[in-house]
Amino acid sequence: MGVLTRSRTAKVIGGIALISASALVLAGCAGDSSPAESGSSSAPAGDREDLTLKIGTVLPQTGSLAFLGPPEEAGVLLAVNEINEAAKGITVELSPGDSGDTDNKAYETTVPRLQSEGVSAMIGAAASGVSKLFLDSNVSENIITFSPANTSPDFTTWDDNNLYWRTAPSDLLQGEVLANQIAEDGHSTIGIIYINDAYGTGLEGVVKEVFEGTGGEVVAEASFNTGDTSFDAQVATIAAANPDAIVAITFDEFATIAPLLVNAGQSAENFYLVDGNLKQWGADIPVSLEGAKGTTPGPVLEDDFVERLNAAWTEAGNAELEDQSYAAESYDAAVLLALAALAANATDGPAIAGKLQEVSGGTGDGEKCTTFAECADIILDGGTADYDGYSGPITFDENGDPTEATIGIFQYGADNTHTRVND
Repeated sequence: MGVLTRSRTAKVIGGIALISASALVLAGCAGDSSPAESGSSSAPAGDREDLTLKIGTVLPQTGSLAFLGPPEEAGVLLAVNEINEAAKGITVELSPGDSGDTDNKAYETTVPRLQSEGVSAMIGAAASGVSKLFLDSNVSENIITFSPANTSPDFTTWDDNNLYWRTAPSDLLQGEVLANQIAEDGHSTIGIIYINDAYGTGLEGVVKEVFEGTGGEVVAEASFNTGDTSFDAQVATIAAANPDAIVAITFDEFATIAPLLVNAGQSAENFYLVDGNLKQWGADIPVSLEGAKGTTPGPVLEDDFVERLNAAWTEAGNAELEDQSYAAESYDAAVLLALAALAANATDGPAIAGKLQEVSGGTGDGEKCTTFAECADIILDGGTADYDGYSGPITFDENGDPTEATIGIFQYGADNTHTRVND
């Protein structure tokens, strides 16, 4: 395993944390995750045949992250609709599937099905712990795994043969923003309750390191396992330390944990949530969360994206979306896959992977564009496209990580729904 060094800056402007990964150096044996040296160069439109790209989704329709499924699936659906409507010589065939979570293991049915259908890429999973359980299988089948929401730092150095990519930033970034926000809010001690999986332990470690670096102290830590339903011991550990603030790195378990913490004398206005549990809780939690804050990757969604997103989702027979978490990252994943296929003039996984860094602007020599159609025209004219999407500039590094990201900071009101701070 190699040594990863990042230098980055983070600041909050209008409630949005802007992060730029300005240097990334990977030393030692970090696995074969560099871009493929080979791969088809862009071919002029006259030398092309129409391409058919098969994409599957492995996103949470069930399980502890099911609240993230609708916006993620809607993002992919909207992108596929717009790619096909653009008629730029590539048609995307979409096959949806459920990832579930590490407890119900729905991915064990979905992934083999999609593999047998001959997909070139799978968009998902949302949970880092789930992706880890099928990533190697996809690598062995030369299928791209492209997550819109995985944040575990472990994927940066995964031996993935260049077949793992993500539009969500590593928890090295979210954890830094969250810890700094807690310190800026005037808290000097924190307790952390977290899920004992790749996501929870990774994010907990970053929050702890950064918060202690600000001069703060982590006075209590308590973990739980996937599938646990009783959290009395963990809450007792945190409450006994009586910290200034409590960080909850959980999924839907927060609905049970939050009332226990309040009943133990902890003030909800000092709770800090993360992307795994930052949902519009409303009446699903029987205590007030007013004043609680949380972070999740993603910028303010501009122009009519949300309107188009909801239209695509409801026209497919679904209820209107309650939020848009990771919708932009999912949309951009599908667009980037299609653009990379056009650039490679091929639809096999390795060829597409060999062009993903290029079409994101990661090679530094492309022409800026912001829609699939615009970028496709550049490629079809023999140029190099540099796609900037709804999730940000993206700009993949050699490990398939985005080098720029926006982390939103949110705060809950009296109705237990959140809004972006000072937005």
